[in-house]
Amino acid sequence: MSRTLAVVGAGTKAVAVAAKAAELRDMGVEAPDVVAVEKTGVAANWQADGGWTDGQHRLGTSPEKDVGFPYRSNLVPRRNAELDERMTRHSWQQYLISTGQFAEWVDRGRPAPTHRRWSQYLRWVAGNIDMSVVTGEVQSISVDTGADGHRWQLHTADQTVEADGLMITGPGQPERSILPGNPRVLSIAQFWHRAAQHELISAERVAVIGGGETAASMLNELFRHRVSTITVISPQVTLFTRGEGYFENALFSDPTGWTSLTMAERRDALMRTDRGVFSARVQDALLADDRIRHLRGRVAHAVARDGRIRLTLSTIKGGESLETVHGFDLVIDGSGADALWFVPLLAQDALDVLELGLGGPLTGESLQEAIGDDLALTDVSPKLFLPGLAGLTQGPGFPNLSCLGLLSDRILGADLSGAPHSSTSRRGHEHQPIR
Repeated sequence: MSRTLAVVGAGTKAVAVAAKAAELRDMGVEAPDVVAVEKTGVAANWQADGGWTDGQHRLGTSPEKDVGFPYRSNLVPRRNAELDERMTRHSWQQYLISTGQFAEWVDRGRPAPTHRRWSQYLRWVAGNIDMSVVTGEVQSISVDTGADGHRWQLHTADQTVEADGLMITGPGQPERSILPGNPRVLSIAQFWHRAAQHELISAERVAVIGGGETAASMLNELFRHRVSTITVISPQVTLFTRGEGYFENALFSDPTGWTSLTMAERRDALMRTDRGVFSARVQDALLADDRIRHLRGRVAHAVARDGRIRLTLSTIKGGESLETVHGFDLVIDGSGADALWFVPLLAQDALDVLELGLGGPLTGESLQEAIGDDLALTDVSPKLFLPGLAGLTQGPGFPNLSCLGLLSDRILGADLSGAPHSSTSRRGHEHQPIR
């Protein structure tokens, strides 16, 4: 019986999984039908219309870490090399060769592509495999308990998509901000819309909330605007640089041994390499711009007063909570992606299924700790894949673009028959290939 895997969003992860599933079927190997439900288009978040970029900034990850990377498939015994060879047909280099850009890219020193160019690559892959995309915005997610077992139901305004497994991707809603509707507070989407329209910001004191790569890309853009000072607000003690040496990068490409680390060691590695850190390229730019300042704290309150935005920052000093107030002419809320953005979409029956499997209330912590080696929640049926939350238990590369080929292996090797797997029985075992 053919199974269906639905994906919320037609982004990089959806394209990677769909491409490998297509190659498996061409090899005569059973693989689920992958259906992406997308409100805009394939790779929309990498273009200006998606609200997360103006499309002109550079990809932070090497483009060679494409939909097949690291090309070490473990799905089909004795045929994995063939599967890897097939996936090279969808590689970044093959895209450049097919579009007549390879020689120029090499001669220019293999530069990081713009976000827009990366989206064009992903659309090229999706076109090659005739990727199935249902146009529509998911408004709610429920569980159907029919005679054929539990299945996910994704409801859009016009139709319902049913699936045996569900993967949720994407960073959430870029339209949110701490003071919606106030012209002196810009959401991520509003900021990038102005940048895409080449509308320069003119202000004395500007604040950027957030210490991760979303905020970093905004700072990179703000360098060319007419602003006197730029204050970065983040809870970290300073603006840390992301580790980009071999040993740090290897953690992302190959998580072998990750599960042998203690939870404390994993959290420490994530904080040093992935969360709340800027890339070395952006840090170099910050060093050359004396307009940049850093304020430590979390925004506890925001209010518009006397033509300015006053932010109340909360910090912990000496074990006590301290609040300070700071005024700015413009605030850009770049606090970043919300890994739990999908929770409001879950109908009560879906929430019941998740809480039953988790053995308690649904929280960010409980979701992260319950993700198994197939990147789905253990003890939950039907399967719910949450690669964006899999960093803690499975490795730091899964939430981003660092090991898309391994991500697709894990997901396509999962059992979508509807039988939940015990987290205790799975712990300590390697991912099983398709038989």
